[in-house]
Amino acid sequence: MNATQNQSLLARREEELTVEVVQSFDGTVSPRVGELLRGLVRHLHAYAREVRLTEPEWRYAIDFLTRAGHITDERRQEFILLSDVLGLSMLTIAINAPTDPDATEPTVFGPFFVGDAPEIGYGGDIAQGAQGEPCWVEGQVTDTRGEPVAGATIEVWEADEDGFYDVQYSDGRTAGRARMTADPEGRYGFWSVKPAPYPIPGDGPVGELLTAAGRSPMRPAHIHFMISAPAHRTLVTHVFLAGGDHLDDDAVFGVKESLIEPFTQQPPGAGPGGRTLTGRWWKLMFNVRLAREEVL
Repeated sequence: MNATQNQSLLARREEELTVEVVQSFDGTVSPRVGELLRGLVRHLHAYAREVRLTEPEWRYAIDFLTRAGHITDERRQEFILLSDVLGLSMLTIAINAPTDPDATEPTVFGPFFVGDAPEIGYGGDIAQGAQGEPCWVEGQVTDTRGEPVAGATIEVWEADEDGFYDVQYSDGRTAGRARMTADPEGRYGFWSVKPAPYPIPGDGPVGELLTAAGRSPMRPAHIHFMISAPAHRTLVTHVFLAGGDHLDDDAVFGVKESLIEPFTQQPPGAGPGGRTLTGRWWKLMFNVRLAREEVL
């Protein structure tokens, strides 16, 4: 058998294995689960064949995923971070985005959301000791026709001026995050701190991946929002600081032009919510348009 014939035989054996594994899921009870598993096998096998995956590389990949699992806990989600830097998070968001072009665009969820954020009223301060220059954030939640969405639930979270979220500190603090409810006109307003750019965590497998790839770990300055209301699509998005660094090289590919807004500098003196500022502060207007829940 010559070399060409041998390569042909090996390729046929590889393809036959893929077919055998794909067919093993033909009896899956859920049609959707079967579709997901068969597609996963086809693409994983195609990847291994394309790059001619070696056994040491395969073992390294297993170790990489194992370490990602070990570093993940209730305060850090390394697998979300991995999905983010591979662009899979944004691709999934694009596939599932509302079809209404007038809705506020979604972007990545990120690994630092915590579900038990404190409740605050209009004019409250989400900073709770987080360091940074004071920033007033206000806006209105409407549907895509401009009708107010009264009582919408708004969750916000952000990093401090040093680029750290509260969950990245070891003292158990809760800072830079809160939950609030839009008023009957859909309006909301809160104090926070001006966001700063920051590197995503580099002390785990994902940081190792970025270093090996020579990629920047930086994210531009932003504030996270998650907004939900009955009969409307839940929106997960950010608002980004206009003119800030790293808008063009976000490590997780999350920037969208429509989500970039100006943070305007304000002089010392009286501010919203009865607060008096002794130094400069910032103001952001961020209106949100929710898509209606699509009925299938």
